Amino acid sequence: MRHAPKRTTIHEVLRIAMDLEKRTMALYTAFVSQHATEPELQKFWLTMARHEAGHFGALALVESMIQNDPKLEVRRKVWFDEVTVVRLRSLLGAYLREAQRPVTVERALEMAIDLESSELEDVVVDLMQVVKDTVWREQAMQFLIHDLGDLSYMVEKFTRDPKLLRRADDLLDRRVKALRSRKERRSEAAELDVR
Repeated sequence: MRHAPKRTTIHEVLRIAMDLEKRTMALYTAFVSQHATEPELQKFWLTMARHEAGHFGALALVESMIQNDPKLEVRRKVWFDEVTVVRLRSLLGAYLREAQRPVTVERALEMAIDLESSELEDVVVDLMQVVKDTVWREQAMQFLIHDLGDLSYMVEKFTRDPKLLRRADDLLDRRVKALRSRKERRSEAAELDVR
């Protein structure tokens, strides 16, 4: 049976995204303590957790801006695919249960690739479009690209799995292309506004 996106309020989408970001942060902090014998890897997981906290904070900021600006309607409906959320919630639940016991470095990196390649990041970026501050949005996107570059490096350094490395590199390439595409669309729209 095919599932189609449905109309959901921005507020509902924000709440869902914030919950998923918080749970992803919890997973990465579990890896901080589990990989304490490798300081470089421990620092990487802490950075990933901190960036998830930043995404959570960014979404909370968007929520606050929407609630305080009558032009940005919190009840306005947007298209949202719940299948993505159901899949991510079950994936995160399984990963958090698995992380209650020690997880190998390779498995932890595989989990991170699975989560970072989810559509949640696209939802977060789309919600950030509500914020009119281009510099702030671009900084959030640059953090995401930086995380993925670090993830690819960690896979290369700490595993010998070429498939995992290819997945990490492909994910980074996709995100960079998406960022470029967004920039091109914005500059085209700006040119049209000037005309």
